[in-house]
Amino acid sequence: MNETDGAPRGSVRELGRFLEIQNLGLNLPFALAFLFLAARGIPSLLTVGLVVVAFVAARNAGHSFNRWVDRYQDAANPRTRDRALAAGRLSGRFALAVCAANAAVLLGAAYLLNPLAFVLAPLALALVLGYSYTKRVTAFTTAFLGVVEAVTPAAVYIAVTGTLPPVVLFAVGGLLAWGTAFETIHSLGDLESDRALGLFSLPRRLGIRASVRLVSVLHGVALALLAVFGLALGLSIPYFAGLVGMAAISVFNDRALARRPTATRVPFERHFALGALYLAGALLALFVPFGPG
Repeated sequence: MNETDGAPRGSVRELGRFLEIQNLGLNLPFALAFLFLAARGIPSLLTVGLVVVAFVAARNAGHSFNRWVDRYQDAANPRTRDRALAAGRLSGRFALAVCAANAAVLLGAAYLLNPLAFVLAPLALALVLGYSYTKRVTAFTTAFLGVVEAVTPAAVYIAVTGTLPPVVLFAVGGLLAWGTAFETIHSLGDLESDRALGLFSLPRRLGIRASVRLVSVLHGVALALLAVFGLALGLSIPYFAGLVGMAAISVFNDRALARRPTATRVPFERHFALGALYLAGALLALFVPFGPG
């Protein structure tokens, strides 16, 4: 692959494609839900803005760094060979500059939130960047991405309250299971290319059938822990109705995955609806009177 060393030739649209801004909807709804739950209502506009900026900056830093680390593997993978770095439309230097700029924005937002958020921001940054290398050394790279996802509720509570209440650990565990399930689904779609490129994942280690079963178990664990989290917070029925809706979609997804385990595009896209359901349930439980919530 010929990689440009100067300024990138791409447009704003190319930058959006590089960062896959359209996929923000996969995780941002969870961050917003925890933002309102941590505030037990509507947080200040400044807090909302800083948390969203920090979340997007952390995601963009990790995403751009991952694209830089994987640029040669992406060029050899039929699914990813048209990505901007793999195809040479953007330069490696540009990707690292985007990563550095977003890392600085994350640190700045954390500083403005509170001292604990600022102290812990480098750890969060290390996690989102470190994921890019784990797939080269361990099959548990899939679970490592789950750890990255699990940071969200803890980081949001720290950002809003300056503390980490023990009850939030149920949400952390739920997002750990949820993120691991999601990455396992994603890895099933890349199974053949991972084998060819010598990259590791749980589907490579466990096999297809065991990985599909694992996804179902992880979905169940995630929803159970999020339910315990809701009970501990004393949330009302709409929160749990959202979880029931997520469970229904997850069962449908898991059955489809069992039939065609390497056809992961549709199960991937349905995760947008799952995040939206969680956010809707949390908001309704907070703002719509319904029983003793």
